[in-house]
Amino acid sequence: QKHKARLVAKGYAQKPGIDYNETFALVARLDTIRTLIALAAQKGWKLFQLDVKSAFLNGVLEEEVYTEQPEGFEVKTASHKVYKLKKALYGL
Repeated sequence: QKHKARLVAKGYAQKPGIDYNETFALVARLDTIRTLIALAAQKGWKLFQLDVKSAFLNGVLEEEVYTEQPEGFEVKTASHKVYKLKKALYGL
């Protein structure tokens, strides 16, 4: 049996203007989607849909982000240290 786990950051603890300046998710506008569907119907094109579930985790961080050691994963000899993230993390 395969077990899975996911580390989630406490993004709710961040403060606007201190921990981050802007947050947004780049998505298509509804007008753009409707135009694409209409064009596909007119031209007889097949449309396909996909979802990349971990797309946001593959983005490059533009700033330095640090997080505390998660409970249960602390390095006992370095419990006062933090982790510097190389990639995005769930919850941020």
